[in-house]
Amino acid sequence: MTPQEYVQQKAANSGSSFYYAFLFLPANRRAAITAFYAFCREVDDVVDEISDPSVAQSTLAWWQNEVLQSFAGNATHPVMKALIVHTSDYGIEAHHLLSVIEGCQMDLSQTRYLDYVGLQRYCHLVAGVVGEVAAKIFGQTDPQTTQYAHKLGLAFQLTNILRDVGEDAMRGRIYLPIDELKQFDVKAQDLMQRQYSDRFTALMKFQAARAHSLYEEAFALLPAADKRTQKPGLMMASIYRTLLREIEADNFQVLHQRVSLTPLRKLWLAWKIQALGRL
Repeated sequence: MTPQEYVQQKAANSGSSFYYAFLFLPANRRAAITAFYAFCREVDDVVDEISDPSVAQSTLAWWQNEVLQSFAGNATHPVMKALIVHTSDYGIEAHHLLSVIEGCQMDLSQTRYLDYVGLQRYCHLVAGVVGEVAAKIFGQTDPQTTQYAHKLGLAFQLTNILRDVGEDAMRGRIYLPIDELKQFDVKAQDLMQRQYSDRFTALMKFQAARAHSLYEEAFALLPAADKRTQKPGLMMASIYRTLLREIEADNFQVLHQRVSLTPLRKLWLAWKIQALGRL
């Protein structure tokens, strides 16, 4: 299996909303974003699939070294072999990849966030930086598009957090800020025991409203000059925001299940942006 085949398989098997946006890109940009996404999946899987924290830390340390060695011309992992050939074309630097790894390291050392400011730091690393690199690959021409990409990445991550509240709680991780849990009188134990309540629903409505605001702020930041090139990001926004609305329509029944969209619906939402050029 070639490095290109490896990253293609990694991206396709993930079932992620991102994959559907990649399908509409020109071949060279599609190859670059697929390799970058595969990298993100590899390091994220370290946290989700390795149960021993010390082994996971060692594996992430290995990835840090692999990134540095790859930029020095000595890539060994198929993901880095596939990605490194695109880095100069799209302005991808080692610090971008190291930031994503740093975000994954936070998952190993931190399972709670005191407030939204602290959560934003985590989201910046695992989603904002990802959005920044993706915007470059898609064809960014205006510097302000970086702000849009970071804001949209934050909206995506908050949507993921809402979707995965129950699943994360079962793993001992709660991303909803502690001060906001207290504000709505929802205890961590309630989430772990999958206990729904009016208080929980009110907390989730508060979180969803914040996510919706971030989507609107992101769209307002996207410069007109880059609206065409950033269509893949807008495709992802359409898919993620539709998911958020599904969670709301289901009255936030996320403690015992994972709300999702079908592959066909994701493809349809992506195609509508491609064909009509608007959300």
